[in-house]
Parts: sequence; structure tokens; C-alpha cells
Amino acid sequence: MPTDWTHQHVIFSQPATFEKISQVTSDPRYWQQWYRQNVRPVLVDPAASGDAPHINLRTDDDSAGAWSEFLGSGGTVGAGNYPAKYSFQIGGSNCGSAGQPDYVVFNTGLTGSSTQASVVGFDNLYSGCTGTKPTVYWAYNTGGQVLTSPAISTDGKQVAFVQTAGGLGILVLLKWAPASGTVGSPATPTAVANSAYRNCTAPCMTTIFLQDSHGTEINDTTSSVFPDYTHDVIWVGGALGWLHQITGVFRGSPAEVITGGYPVQVNNATTFISSPVYDHASGNVFVGDASGFLYRVTTASPPVVTKSGQVDHGAGLVAGPVVDSTAEKVYVFSSSDGSASCTGGVPCAAVFELATTFGSGTTGAEAVVGLSQVGPPNPNPMYEGALDSTYEASANATGNLYVCGNTAGDPTLYQIPITAGVMGTVVTGPVLTSATTGCSPVSDVPNPNATGGTSEWIFASAQASGLGNNCAAGGCLMNFNVQPWQPATAYTAGQEILDSDLQIEVCRTAGTSRTAAQGHPAWSVTVDGSTTDNTVRWTNQGPNQASHPTWLPSHAYAVGALILDSNGNVQWAHTAGTSRTSAQGHPTWSTTIAGTTADNTVSWREVGPVATASTAAAGGTSGIIMDNTVGSGTLAGASQVYFSTQGNQTCSTSGGSGGCAVQASQSALQ
Repeated sequence: MPTDWTHQHVIFSQPATFEKISQVTSDPRYWQQWYRQNVRPVLVDPAASGDAPHINLRTDDDSAGAWSEFLGSGGTVGAGNYPAKYSFQIGGSNCGSAGQPDYVVFNTGLTGSSTQASVVGFDNLYSGCTGTKPTVYWAYNTGGQVLTSPAISTDGKQVAFVQTAGGLGILVLLKWAPASGTVGSPATPTAVANSAYRNCTAPCMTTIFLQDSHGTEINDTTSSVFPDYTHDVIWVGGALGWLHQITGVFRGSPAEVITGGYPVQVNNATTFISSPVYDHASGNVFVGDASGFLYRVTTASPPVVTKSGQVDHGAGLVAGPVVDSTAEKVYVFSSSDGSASCTGGVPCAAVFELATTFGSGTTGAEAVVGLSQVGPPNPNPMYEGALDSTYEASANATGNLYVCGNTAGDPTLYQIPITAGVMGTVVTGPVLTSATTGCSPVSDVPNPNATGGTSEWIFASAQASGLGNNCAAGGCLMNFNVQPWQPATAYTAGQEILDSDLQIEVCRTAGTSRTAAQGHPAWSVTVDGSTTDNTVRWTNQGPNQASHPTWLPSHAYAVGALILDSNGNVQWAHTAGTSRTSAQGHPTWSTTIAGTTADNTVSWREVGPVATASTAAAGGTSGIIMDNTVGSGTLAGASQVYFSTQGNQTCSTSGGSGGCAVQASQSALQ
């Protein structure tokens, strides 16, 4: 099962009619989404897989075995790009000793040479594996610079990406082989003709130079490849507005279609297009451009292009749209709507929602997500948001879209409630930084198998001035608990959910929540406030925050102050006063929800474990992908996220200072 950038862009709410079921279930991505949400992976049988027995099994997904591997000085997957992950068994996690280990692919963003890989795969990924974790599975110099996201074939044996060399864009199809090359001493795959690629012996590769309708070769540094698994086609955009269709990519004889109106020039040849998204249900390709227009391109011959109204007047549509194939909705992310509608008469950052059948010149519905500006200078780019598990589980496109907006100021997370496909009143969430800077795409990671009950996090990074406790005001990756309340559910003490007021509720008294017919309770909106929910009792921790201050000695605290104690729990001052001296040290903190701690003349009440985590990431991060969702009795460290830094830092497990390929715990970012 592949997981790459495309799985952030094609999602499925649940089909409610036989016709819709037929449409969406014929797309392999529907089943890939379903497997992630419903299949509980288990430890692979060592006898069957060739793995050595594993003693170190954990009962949670908060592994301390995360890693950081050197990609080269200046190496990075790139802003808005993603690594790609592959698992050969949907129901299990394989180490490097398995016949077919799980692996993750990173482009390095650096020009390939005899001393620098352009693309690298890592295996032996998990802390429960024996030996070095991870190991380089393969690393190649493919003769160019890969500035866009890679994608993996459904059988896991091929990788596709676009590289640039000499100002030209080149589609690369790669068959990898284990144990070939390192980052600093990469192997060179055998280059073969397109006609010989299907039967070549790995490691081998074939290339297709992207061209316009006159046969002139053109570049692509902005558009990642989108595989249509069903028809064995890759869609990719690039410079001067050309959309390319390449057939026979993973199973046939690769070739770019150059007849019947292909390649398609969607705009006026003055601007690049970003990553295309193919929607299996409608049969359309959706792609945006640097001028701020969205295009709907039919896959007929000749294709028909429909151009939206201008939805971005700032940095352009740098990210591909998010398409709900079931509800027939397209979500587009705009750095500036070009209006004067926001506070101070400035433009707004916004999300636009259009139908998959949108007409010429239309812009659909708009949800404002902070301030923007009209350049120069342009606002920061706005990357894609993420729809949550509630939305994906609904039969009528109801849930939440999370996005990092406020492109002319401090990056801020916003929640856009969506009811029956209609965007509602936007809720402002946590501010991520102390200064204006860029933000990453947002990723949503639900884990139905997490210890203690279902959990869900959203992830976003800031390029600088991050507020996370572990970020020292630099580049910062943060996650936030967005697990929704569930009816008729057994909750244990300490479990946390995000209530309908965008505040964290901590289970104080275990029990079973109200029924669906009764609906969610009337939540207390006061920190330390209590809410009764059938037999469950909740304590309000307050809104999601990027960080909490740590305790200070001899400090005057007012009523309502929140701090992070030495146990990782949040404490709320319910009596004002002055804390203990440094000589006296920390008080002995209560570890019981609503438990009281005396601290000289201050009195604290514990309001639960902190609901966010952070980790330093120089220059911010690339896009973030998940791997597995595992729980008790599964391979240690097998619930992780993957990304690269955008700047140089010390790569902890491989040594060296440069761009790093990183694995981190889904829950704790360790």
C-alpha cells in the first residue's frame, strides 16, 4: 500500500447510493483510505517474513526510536512536497530483515552526482526492528535534481518522479534494487529505452522528456506526478501551462501522449501550473496555476478545459486542490482573495469550495482564514489543508477542514466546519509563531488503534519563530489533538478530545458518553470547568495552544494562569500567589485530573496531559505523511510520521549537518 502526496489530495466521504458506491470503490485510493481506517496491523510472523523474533514490543505508539538521516548539505524534499512510504503488507509492519521490508522514499532536492544521491530509500524503519534503524535500502544518482514529490507503484517495485536537468523537465520511472548505493556514494541505475523498460533488470530507469505540442522540451519544477493506478497513467504539469499525460507507466510501455489535443496547454503559456489531481469519479483532472486560476480538464480526446474565476491574487495556487470524489467537491487554498474584505481593508487568505462540475468563471463558496495582502511583496504561499476523520466517515460530507492560514502574518490554524458539503463559520485555532513566516501543508493522522482509545492529530510546521515548547523560536513542527467526541463510547481517565468549541476536554471520570440521539453535552467553556456526559465527567483544559510556559520559581501567578509541569501535565492556577523559590524547587505535582498542588501561596489544579507536541525543524518541514496505525501487541515504533527539514541541522542518527529525512512519533513527535 503506497502513501504519498496524492493521498492528501483525493479523499472519500462515504458513498450513500449504489451509483456512488460503484464510482468510488473502483478507485484503488478508496480502498487504501479504507484500509488505513479499518485494518488493524499486527506484528508480522517472524517465521513467515524472515524477521528475527522481536522482544521489544510496546503497548503504545509513542516510540522513542524516531530517527533523523542525512540527505546532504541543503538536502530537502522541499516546501509543499512529500516523501512517499510503502508497506508490502496492509495488515503488518516489516523490518529490513523481511523479504519485502517497508520502505520510505525521499528526494534530496540536490543535483545527483557520484557523491550525492538525488533520491534515496530507507528501510528497517521501526524501533522494534533489530540492528541499525534505519538503513539505506537504496540510493541513486538519476542524473538530475528532483524538486517535486515522488510516487510509488501499487506493487511497490517502481518509483516515479520528475527531475530537472539543463532546464528541462524529465519524467523518471525507476525500478530499484535492495542494497544499492548510499546517500554519499549513490549507485547509478542502468538507463534504458522506454521500450526496454518493462523487462529491464533492476536497478534500471527510463526517462521521458516533457514537451509541448510542438515537440519542444520544457521544464517542470512545480508539479508532482499523479498516478492514475486504474488506467496506468501519470498526469503531471509544469512550465508554460502544459498538462502532460503519460501512459503505460507501471505496467505497459511508457510514452507521453502527443496526439488528440495532448499535451494540454491550460493557460496562456505565461505561468507554471502546480500538481494535478485526477478524480476517478468525474473523470476530470483539476490543476491550479501561478496566476490563481483553477482548471478542470476532461480526459476525453480532445480534452476540454474549463477555467474558474481568479481565486488567488497573491502567491498563486502553489498546492494541488483537495478533491472529495464522493461528494464531488474541490477545495482550493488561496494566499489572497484579492478583496478588501478583511480587517483594515486588506485581502483575506481563504479556502474556496467548488463543485467538480464547476462552470467557467465561477469561484464557488469562500471561507476566510486570516489576513493577506496584495504584493509586492506577495503573501506567503498557502498550502493544502486536511479533512478530518469525521468528514471521511460521514455519508454527506460533514466534518472539519483544518488549514494553516493568515498568510500575511503569524501562521494560524483554522477549523472550517462543513455540514452536508457546505462550509460554515470558521473557528480560529492556535497561533503557531511569534512572527510572520511561512507554514507547511496540514496533515491529519487518525489512529483508531492508539493505546487508551482512538486518537487524531493534525500536523503543521512553521519555517521560523515557532512557539512550540521544544523549538527555541526556530523552525518548528507541531501537532494538535483534534480527536472528536464520540457518542455511546467508553472513555478512560486521561483520554482527551476536542469539543465543539475547539477546546480540549480531558476525561476526569471514566464512563460511557451520551447516545447519538442525545447529542454532545453542553460543554463548559471555562478552564477547569466540569461537564457531565452520561457517566463520563470531563475537565476543560482550554483551547489548543502551540505551547505552555514552564513553571518559574518566585513568580507571581494570577488566577487562570496555565503552565506545563515537570510531568508533562497542564496545571491551572485557581488561587493567585507566588511560587516556591528556586532553592525549594518544583512542588510535588498532583498527577490526578483536578488534583490540587500547593506551591507556596499558589494553588494549582491539574487539567490533564498537554494536548500538543513539538519538535525543532530547521527551516520548517516538507509535507508530512503517516505510515501505520497500530496499537497494543504490534511492532514497536510502527505508528510514525515522515518529513524532511527545509534547512540544515544535525541529523541525529546518521551524523552530519545538513538536510535531514526524519521519522517521528505520531503522538509525541519524539
